[in-house]
Amino acid sequence: MARARSVYVCSQCGYESAKWNGRCPDCGEWNTFEESVPAVSAASGGKGKPRSARDLSELIVGIGSVDASHDEVRYSTGLSELDRVLGGGLVKGSLVLLGGEPGIGKSTMLLQICQYLGDDHTILYVSGEESARQIKLRANRLGVDTENLYLLAENDCEAICDTVVKEKPEIVIIDSIQTMSIQGLSSVTGSVSQVRECTNLFMRTAKSEEIPFFIVGHVNKDGAIAGPKVMEHIVDAVLYFEGQRNLSYRILRAVKNRFGSTNEIGVFEMRDRGLEQVENPSQLLLAGRPTDVSGCCVACIMEGSRPILAEVQALVSKSGFSSPRRTADGFDYNRMYLIIAVLEKRLGFFFGGLDVYINVVGGMKLDEPAADLSIALALYSSLRDKLVDEKTIAFGEIGLGGELRAISYSEQRVKEAERMGFERCILPAQSLKGIDTSRIGIKLIGVRSLRQAFDALDK
Repeated sequence: MARARSVYVCSQCGYESAKWNGRCPDCGEWNTFEESVPAVSAASGGKGKPRSARDLSELIVGIGSVDASHDEVRYSTGLSELDRVLGGGLVKGSLVLLGGEPGIGKSTMLLQICQYLGDDHTILYVSGEESARQIKLRANRLGVDTENLYLLAENDCEAICDTVVKEKPEIVIIDSIQTMSIQGLSSVTGSVSQVRECTNLFMRTAKSEEIPFFIVGHVNKDGAIAGPKVMEHIVDAVLYFEGQRNLSYRILRAVKNRFGSTNEIGVFEMRDRGLEQVENPSQLLLAGRPTDVSGCCVACIMEGSRPILAEVQALVSKSGFSSPRRTADGFDYNRMYLIIAVLEKRLGFFFGGLDVYINVVGGMKLDEPAADLSIALALYSSLRDKLVDEKTIAFGEIGLGGELRAISYSEQRVKEAERMGFERCILPAQSLKGIDTSRIGIKLIGVRSLRQAFDALDK
């Protein structure tokens, strides 16, 4: 019997080549090719005989006859933050991929939602990493004791899908996809072909049986989900758990979602008994804010439909080196250079011989242009050693001419600032047109340039 010829598959994008390449010609990544044996084509039935075509005419339905009412299609997970990211709940027949760093809380969150979902639904928790006894110990620590949760310690993907079809649980959790394998493939567990084919098999089972699947995905050293990129195209939603190991809270973000927005985030805090929802992240991020230190200002960013306040800190100090240092944590490094250049060119401030450090407290990432004005005010405050009033908040986009541009969702940002107890808000003058001032109790200061914004701090 002739030995199957090996192919080389890129672990990043799934590109296949007959020979090994140092660099993938499709995605451009280096040293990502892994040897794999291709699976026998299903179209030939494995024996070179063409498979007869099926007549699918009876399966065709009109879109108007499909029942897609919200109550019947989605399950509430019991965590409003998770429901927000999913677009309103878990959709029947959907395949959701959850990724994140080791120990970030992926398995913890999925086991926690079993307690709520178990009241009305049967759940099958499949683990390829832990035994049933180990999962039980973790469930005891998290207070999960529902009778509708069933455990299965197995990594044979085909056997798992056959069991799902036979037992018909209402929700399935796979922990994790990198531990699953198909015996017909000669490649090792966790390889590109194994992960791709296992994901395809779970997808077909989820769609045919109308059973939602949660799949846990490991990440590589670059932070991306390990396995072929095509895996993220197969699934319906890709969720990432973000956070730092030394911080207690976690951010759940949707990178892809076929049934909802990808702009929403969920905020959780890791406690002894698992993850707890943070329904007011602004209060958490502003806790312990100093009131007598220069270089501090509060920004407001939009995460989907939710405004979040975060503290921005800037430190400008004399440099001890010929080339001053520039560091930005939580803010775009190149955007910081742009703001510094505008301050030097348009307003005459000198940063050439000074070190500049930018930090967004709490590990938040301000990737929105509306945070520009807060960064500029923090830099000005630190450079001149002038305090920004603790009851003042600022947001606005800075242009290269030193002007302030209008931003979206101005009224939502202002209302969030008022709810958190702020008394003054510095914002672009053009943004005042979209705000109903009769319903706002906070003082609004509309400015057209950075010079006017700095003058407003002194009043």
